[in-house]
Amino acid sequence: MSKIVITDSDFENNDFEFAMARAAGVEIAAFQGPKPQDIIRNAADADAIVTSYGTFTPEVFAALPNLQVVSRTGIGYDTIDVPAATKNKTAVCVVPGYGTEVVSDHAITLALCVLRRMNETDADMRAGIWDYARHRPLGQVHGRTFGVVGMGEIGRATARKAAGLGFRVICTSRSLVPGRRTPEGYDIVEYEELLRRADVASFHTALTPDTRHMLDAHAISLMKPDAIVVNTARGAVVDTAALAEALKAGKLWGAGIDVFENEPVERDHPLLSAPHTVLTPHAAYWSEESGEELRRRAMQAAIDVVSGVRPMDCLNPEALRF
Repeated sequence: MSKIVITDSDFENNDFEFAMARAAGVEIAAFQGPKPQDIIRNAADADAIVTSYGTFTPEVFAALPNLQVVSRTGIGYDTIDVPAATKNKTAVCVVPGYGTEVVSDHAITLALCVLRRMNETDADMRAGIWDYARHRPLGQVHGRTFGVVGMGEIGRATARKAAGLGFRVICTSRSLVPGRRTPEGYDIVEYEELLRRADVASFHTALTPDTRHMLDAHAISLMKPDAIVVNTARGAVVDTAALAEALKAGKLWGAGIDVFENEPVERDHPLLSAPHTVLTPHAAYWSEESGEELRRRAMQAAIDVVSGVRPMDCLNPEALRF
């Protein structure tokens, strides 16, 4: 009987995955060890792995020669060495598209909360303070420009929702040619031009060597002093120390951040004491609806591979052993 090992999980329990495995006639075990040494120990006899945040180095794949697939409960795969997986004949599967609507909802929500100082006035209300004026300036959508960095599915959904609210939308993306317009009518600009023009800069890029700290101190210096930064992509896309410094110096309107360079975020992280921030604990991807789809699709990919069925959303189909 084939065996699936959940090496680590972002969910409160794995009942959902165990039920799918039983229905498919597949053995399953679950652990909570995302580090390479944990994975090697716990998945020694695994044919398939399902992971949320596991780190898969070349050493992991070398130690698991019988591993047919790693299926990640998410879109990104920066913690998985895909070339090493391919060399080991291990397929790598992800779940694109599951969070398009909810992540874009969250990005828009963060932008509006920061623009309107919602968390600050809410805290005042609970402290018995009735005085919105002490949190001025307060902003509005009309007349502002919303810049989308990365026009994949989530970026496009965010642009659509921003435009629907009344923002002017501009965008930049590796796949788009500056000086043109998208089919939806959004101006495509160079990254630095977007930073200079945007009242909100919302990041929706994958984490690669090229995008790591793409919003650093220099990039922040190009932005308007009343601009808002939103990040629901990957934590390391933004140099969060530089962002916190700019916020404390009053060089930005504020920031809405859902993802951090290290998670859970350190209790002494400078963003936690920076003014005019709305911070959420990597929650943008989750709704009850998106969570069920995510778990089902990730588990189904693992079941498919060990059953000899070609999986959906495989990054390296040449690694399949059938």
